[in-house]
Amino acid sequence: MAIQTITWMSAFLCLVQVFSMPMPCQLQGQLVRTTHNLLRDMGGHFPLECLQENVVMSFPATAFATSGAPQLSSSGAKAIYETLKNIDTLFGTDEMPTMWDQQKLEYFQNIIYRQTEESKCMMGSVDTSDYPIRAEGLKTYFGNIAAVLKEKNFSYCAWEVVRKELLYTLEFILKHNSDSLLWSNRT
Repeated sequence: MAIQTITWMSAFLCLVQVFSMPMPCQLQGQLVRTTHNLLRDMGGHFPLECLQENVVMSFPATAFATSGAPQLSSSGAKAIYETLKNIDTLFGTDEMPTMWDQQKLEYFQNIIYRQTEESKCMMGSVDTSDYPIRAEGLKTYFGNIAAVLKEKNFSYCAWEVVRKELLYTLEFILKHNSDSLLWSNRT
């Protein structure tokens, strides 16, 4: 009986040790891909009736630059985190388009929130050498996006412009910076 108790206690302690190991502080690639797909699918193609309200915004590609390195620097990874945080802020309003698939919209918002909450640990691991330049580009970009929404009174077409811009942003991250994301089973 004593040996059986010791065996169970040992097994329990091993499991506690394994499950208490720290998780890597990285954004999950599959969740970034899922947010992109939800954003793409919740509204379809860019509406023809919104073409006149379409605004061209300067995308801050330098905020995600890798400088030839295969992995994004910690400040570059933080730029992705800041992007998701800004998206969460934009979608935090009550003035969302009703023409979008509301279930996909809610799922999108939940995943963005989850990513930012689970990746707060990235805030402490920032290589500050080039982050201020990245942060300034993102601040300007998302400031412009927010200004379009306000200027157009959160209209459906304004949200479609925002959706178009954010789709491009997420596509860029997935295409050019996927090595900096954590992928469970990469195919």
